[in-house]
Amino acid sequence: MKDEKIVIKGARQHNLKNIDLEIPKGRLVALTGLSGSGKSSLALDTLFAEGQRRYVESLSAYARQFLERMDKPDVDFIEGLSPAIAIEQKGVSRNPRSTVGTVTEIYDYLRLLFARVGRPYCYGCGREIRSQTLQQMVDQILELVDGSRLIIMAPLVKREQGGDKKLLDQLRSEGFVRVRINGAMRDLGEEISLDKKQKHDVELVVDRLLMRSDLKNRITESMELALRYGDGVARVAVDEGQELAFSERFSCLECGVTYPEISPRFFSFNSPYGACPRCGGLGIFDSTSLSISDEEAPAEELHRRGSLSCPECGGTRLRREALHVRFQDTSIAQITALSIRAALAFFDSVKLTGQEEEIARLILREIQQRLGFLVSVGLDYLSLDRVSSTLSGGEGGRIRLATQIGSGLSGVLYILDEPSVGLHLRDNLRLLENLKRLRDLGNTVLVVEHDPETIMSADYVIDMGPGAGVHGGNVVFAGSPAELLQHEESITGKYLCGRLSIPVPTKRRIRDKGSIILKGARANNLKEIRVEIPLGAFTCVTGVSGSGKSTLIVDTLSKALAQHLYGAPVAAGEFEAIRGAEAVDKVVEINQMPLGRTPRSNPATYTGVFSLIRELFAQVPEARIRGYTPARFSFNVKGGRCEACQGEGLIRIEMHFLPDVYVTCEECKGRRFNRETLEIRYRGRDMSDILEMTVDEAMEFFRNIPPIRRRLQRLVDVGLGYIELGQPAPTLSGGEAQRIKLCRELGKRDTGRTVYILDEPTTGLHFAEIQKLLDVINELVNAGNTVIVIEHNMDVIKCADYIIDLGPEGGDEGGEVVAVGTPEEIAAAPHSYTGQFLTRVIEDSP
Repeated sequence: MKDEKIVIKGARQHNLKNIDLEIPKGRLVALTGLSGSGKSSLALDTLFAEGQRRYVESLSAYARQFLERMDKPDVDFIEGLSPAIAIEQKGVSRNPRSTVGTVTEIYDYLRLLFARVGRPYCYGCGREIRSQTLQQMVDQILELVDGSRLIIMAPLVKREQGGDKKLLDQLRSEGFVRVRINGAMRDLGEEISLDKKQKHDVELVVDRLLMRSDLKNRITESMELALRYGDGVARVAVDEGQELAFSERFSCLECGVTYPEISPRFFSFNSPYGACPRCGGLGIFDSTSLSISDEEAPAEELHRRGSLSCPECGGTRLRREALHVRFQDTSIAQITALSIRAALAFFDSVKLTGQEEEIARLILREIQQRLGFLVSVGLDYLSLDRVSSTLSGGEGGRIRLATQIGSGLSGVLYILDEPSVGLHLRDNLRLLENLKRLRDLGNTVLVVEHDPETIMSADYVIDMGPGAGVHGGNVVFAGSPAELLQHEESITGKYLCGRLSIPVPTKRRIRDKGSIILKGARANNLKEIRVEIPLGAFTCVTGVSGSGKSTLIVDTLSKALAQHLYGAPVAAGEFEAIRGAEAVDKVVEINQMPLGRTPRSNPATYTGVFSLIRELFAQVPEARIRGYTPARFSFNVKGGRCEACQGEGLIRIEMHFLPDVYVTCEECKGRRFNRETLEIRYRGRDMSDILEMTVDEAMEFFRNIPPIRRRLQRLVDVGLGYIELGQPAPTLSGGEAQRIKLCRELGKRDTGRTVYILDEPTTGLHFAEIQKLLDVINELVNAGNTVIVIEHNMDVIKCADYIIDLGPEGGDEGGEVVAVGTPEEIAAAPHSYTGQFLTRVIEDSP
């Protein structure tokens, strides 16, 4: 395969400039370039879309209904294309029932393991519950000493009130002569009167005999009869007060507790058979009494309603009986609560004998392999019961990568969108080894990436550009990493070889404006830590993946400040006290959540520039003559929009057993507005034309309108000049969404006492664009504000005034403050992984 190639001719998807390209198969290929240069258009919208389309078209109409159908990309032809699998940085499932264990299918194997070799224990008394066959029961009785007196009985009533006269009469009529009531033998021939107000035990005496080995058939018949009358349960009284209890089912003969059939579904919180009846398997409980029918409710909505851990299952999601089945003296909920690293150690230490070994060997091997793959992609700190909706896009992508490594497929084209997102440099090395392992299985691995380590480790590099948007879409370079370093026109090559670089600041800001002090932070894996964050400075929070960065800053500090400043009804992570918050008047958290879930939300509407443009159009003489207000130029309200598509430009047609088809609205031809609205033009452009402009194009078009130009300049400042003003929000990446939010905040007035919190703002940014982000951050800090950034990118970390490094590892082994100080002080810290990489970066910087 390594001599074969994927040949692309005439690719014109989005901003691609009719490019021709050959990609070697069976190699690790890095696709890089500025944001908006055409990387995703080539990798996802052309290669993956065509590969997926060809595969889906080969299936039957019935099978196609279950798969997403992709449009044919704008390309002349692609030759040598393998089946394609894309691992994108999309948010993972919003379903509150989805966990790391279910997504990776490890939980399915755990359910099978517990169903086959788990041991049930009574939730009442704690005794182990066993089931036996009739043959096993008889064999146990035959082991008794010859001459022993045996009484074989069937339990009929246990600790119940009532006279039971009808029951006793029925037994007499069936020919039985004795019963044992409350431990005393009674003859059915006599009149038996029971106090109806008292609780009684009633057992039917089926047979009495002296033990002999030749009585096997009689004992078998008597036990069979006892089991039939005792509903699968029998007792045998032996000399000197000894009693043997037998059950065909999983029943506790002391408490009367009976377990249903123990099968894999018994441990499924997505099935009424295994789910906790109080919370319906969600693990949370609120006043709305959520149930199984809430399966599609998004996790954000459940938390918005205000939810608490279910009081019956303690958040484990399972019914009481399932929680009392144990493997190696451990419940399934206890295993899923472990970190992946600890779970792998648990299963590595398992020792089985005899029949258990035969049953569980293959199941254990599958569990161990899948856990090992998750460890190898840097996710050892996650727990299997972690809800999928709480994972970052990078974590979700690496889970899918681990799943693909475990599948063992060969001859596949894997397309990965920034798999290094959210990874510390230490963990990134492990990721690279896994990408190479995927390649060595005989696959082509195409990675859209900005990480220098990944680019330099690739077999082949494709650099797109030279600019973004309309200025991109060309192949600037294609060849080996060594050749890239010598290429004169590649901006990527210039940064990698050091001809261009982001300089280390000549001096750090003096930290003399006070601090916010958070004491006793103990949420999740935080170990009662105390952190001090200087005000009026640029602080980076660093550490390996899972070390507690987001828990400390996003879940605890941000929410604690919101509570203090606004009395916001948000639940902050547990902490002892916060000091210095009185010096702050606002906290702004800028995360990577989507701007909106519908195409109606876009950069123009979110940043407010659309309102200014609509006001401008309303001032056009023709608009004033017609009496049009700014509302006329909105596609969200009636009046100026096309009512055939309600301003969306597309109409969805349900195809029943085929995928829904979106067709361009015939009325407005996809332009979203009605004919009268589009007759209003500003400098020859109508409103639809404006929304199709990139930010860079709009900057030039509105250069004489200062309020609009200033808003657009903010988007350019954070490297988003290539996006379209009307680009639907769902098509924006998390990093793009975050930078648009940052632009909106920059457009607001502040008092210089705001705390800005950014979670990995370099996601999706090329080296050349990181400097723009740093300029924006420094602008905020120079105005007196405090900026806190959670980041792994060394170019950002080296430019901070102060660093808080958490660790030393992830998960249970993290949550401690490893080092604090300036980048130079962190570089000198012997136990800091961040410091080890920072030393090299500072030394190599000009």
